[in-house]
Amino acid sequence: MMKSRLPPLNALRAFEAAARHLSVKKAAAELCVTPGAVSQLLKALELHLGTELFHRVNRGILLTEAGQNYLPPIRNAFRQMAEATERVATAADTTLTVSVTPFFAETWLIPRLKRFQDAHPEIDLRVLATSALTDFSRDNVNVAVRHGLGRYPGLHSHRILVVEIVPVAAPSLVAEIGGPTCVADLVRWPHIHDAERKGWHLWFRSQGIADIPVLRGPSFDDSSLLLKAVLNGQGAGLLPAAMIETELRDGRLMRLADTALLDEFAYYLVYPVADHVPPKMAAFTSWVLRETAC
Repeated sequence: MMKSRLPPLNALRAFEAAARHLSVKKAAAELCVTPGAVSQLLKALELHLGTELFHRVNRGILLTEAGQNYLPPIRNAFRQMAEATERVATAADTTLTVSVTPFFAETWLIPRLKRFQDAHPEIDLRVLATSALTDFSRDNVNVAVRHGLGRYPGLHSHRILVVEIVPVAAPSLVAEIGGPTCVADLVRWPHIHDAERKGWHLWFRSQGIADIPVLRGPSFDDSSLLLKAVLNGQGAGLLPAAMIETELRDGRLMRLADTALLDEFAYYLVYPVADHVPPKMAAFTSWVLRETAC
């Protein structure tokens, strides 16, 4: 058999780091070894190849022509190994972490969850019920569902569900202000807002009211907190009709106008833009899109 000409992997790692930094000291810090150890690895690699890869100068190192030619394929090889390792590790991990708002989890996801599990028994779904924005690079979340306008730079965003929205208030606030005689009356009411503070403007626009002043009032990133603020008489709020059926029936909330569908203000399926989408992510996103298309 032909003798392998592959040099030791540690020597290649030292070469790639030193060539990238053009510094033995910085390469040593990155690899958590001493500068002397990096120098020994570089000398061993040059001896193995039978050619010099660096010019030693007073304040550092420079790549020789051979080093410049050697660096791109070595760097590409390390990149390919990292990507292959990531694919294998991702495929081996059967847990899919999904971040959804509490209302979406309760009213849409949980009633349908068995259908996903029956279709994909190999995937273990981990559901995080939170309205906080997801940092995909830090939170170890694969996919998220959020309510808003769907404008998430650097992320794929699919509108999946538009829900009926209804303006409501506590009976105590209605008694204090007096029930609205027309939709325009609600402009002067105190308002409770969603996190993006866009819901009321979109709702008024859907009702044919375009000249809307700045609407003051607190905002909440969680529909359940917004509901509590409305129940406490702090202002009028826009809430999903399905969420407040009990409160309307019990008289704890009063409807201020008819329900409306705000096409922009919807639930969105969100996940990072990437060259490779793991099969478990592809399975879940495809399933959600099919379910919401029905």
